[in-house]
Amino acid sequence: MSPLTLTEHREALRRGQHLRLMNYHNTPPSRRGALRDELGALALERTPWTLADLDHAFATGQRPGGARGDKPGLLVVFYEGYAASASVAAQVCDELGIPAWFALCTGWIDCPPAQQELFARAHQIALLPEDLDGERLAMTWDEVADVARRHTVFPHTASHHGFDEPATPGDLARQVLEPKERLDAVTGQDAPAFAWLHGSPTGISAVHDAAVRSAGYRYLFSNTAIHRL
Repeated sequence: MSPLTLTEHREALRRGQHLRLMNYHNTPPSRRGALRDELGALALERTPWTLADLDHAFATGQRPGGARGDKPGLLVVFYEGYAASASVAAQVCDELGIPAWFALCTGWIDCPPAQQELFARAHQIALLPEDLDGERLAMTWDEVADVARRHTVFPHTASHHGFDEPATPGDLARQVLEPKERLDAVTGQDAPAFAWLHGSPTGISAVHDAAVRSAGYRYLFSNTAIHRL
């Protein structure tokens, strides 16, 4: 889609032609009711988008058609891959009929349960006291496969990696390519998107951009936009 002028942006917003991203991290059981209320209210005002809807928007420049296109779009994204992403967030979205997106740190999911707290604290993954009550802090791969049957899952690097960390070819393969291969093998799907730590956008580092493109992703999720690669 061609860039919009400021006037065109304002007109699109006035007509409701915009997509709102709601980014969540941990969703512990104690917050299930609050999460359900918040997402339920948002879904009344906006249309939750699937991957097919996002592909359609970028291919045509238009919102998904029919009655669903009368309301602004909504993307609900849950980051990191907490155990509660499966046991709370995915279940709440299923109850509400909301197709959600899950950005997963694959190295955390691979980590043995006894080491997951140390991994999280070493890689800027925030923990709540409630998280420590369960057997695992991160989802299992079986849970990832189950969530992927109803929602979109994609890598958020292997270990919460960002632009401020090493970017050798080996590092980038471990953080960008291998997480996609792992997710694709588990889900039987083609992971469509990628996200860096801190939501870094395209255009900052040619090396990082090239790694994401060559791995086969179609989208990069950043803090300010969804970039079509």
